[in-house]
Parts: sequence; structure tokens; C-alpha cells
Amino acid sequence: MAVGDEERGKLGERMLTVKEAADMLNVHPNTVRIWANEGLLPVYRVGPRRDRRFKSKDVEAFLKKENSHTSGVS
Repeated sequence: MAVGDEERGKLGERMLTVKEAADMLNVHPNTVRIWANEGLLPVYRVGPRRDRRFKSKDVEAFLKKENSHTSGVS
């Protein structure tokens, strides 16, 4: 197995780390972990350490959903 293979989804989509997802969402990495633990953000566990990985499309969808909830707030 080549390095990085476990960080790709079935269709070759690159999987994001906790830090990368946090950067996209502009939150602390612990917030991403909490959202994943609560089931708010889909998470995939990979490797023997069971590291968390996120599909970029899932993070983008989460961001759009959260923006639509807050866009009407004054």
C-alpha cells in the first residue's frame, strides 16, 4: 500500500485531517472532534490508530448547512 492510500476515499477523493477540517470551518480542532462524536459531522476512522478523517464534500455540506441556519440571524 502506498503512503497516503488510507487517506483517500473509494473514488480517490482526498480525506481531510481534523486540522484541515477545522481550518475549513474556522473552528478549533477539538470542536471538529466534538461535532464528529455527536454525529453532526460525518467521520471516518482509518488506520491502526483509528485517526479521524473527513470527506471534503461532507465538510462543505456541513458548512453550507450551518451558514443557512445563521444567515437569518441579526
